[in-house]
Amino acid sequence: MPELKLSKLPDRTPVKITITVAPDLNVALSQYAQAYRAVYGEAESIAELIPYMLEAFLAGDRGFAKARKESFPEGAPAPPRRPRGRRPSAQPSPPSTPPQEE
Repeated sequence: MPELKLSKLPDRTPVKITITVAPDLNVALSQYAQAYRAVYGEAESIAELIPYMLEAFLAGDRGFAKARKESFPEGAPAPPRRPRGRRPSAQPSPPSTPPQEE
């Protein structure tokens, strides 16, 4: 069989995780969802936002990145990354056209 440039795709089966959060965190998550809607013009549920929030947190944690690099050296299988296709892009709205005179 010929070799392909693209390797076999990783497992993309979603994993459901159930968590319980403190009331204060629940309020903050609700407020974040409201802020998200205000910025992007689209409402997303807290459950839809949390995976991306966690991914951003882990990506920004330098200590974790270092530990992960040491624990999973080149060639070792690392945990699969979540695809980034669900989040709406932050595209600017088209410029408004001035009213035409008749």
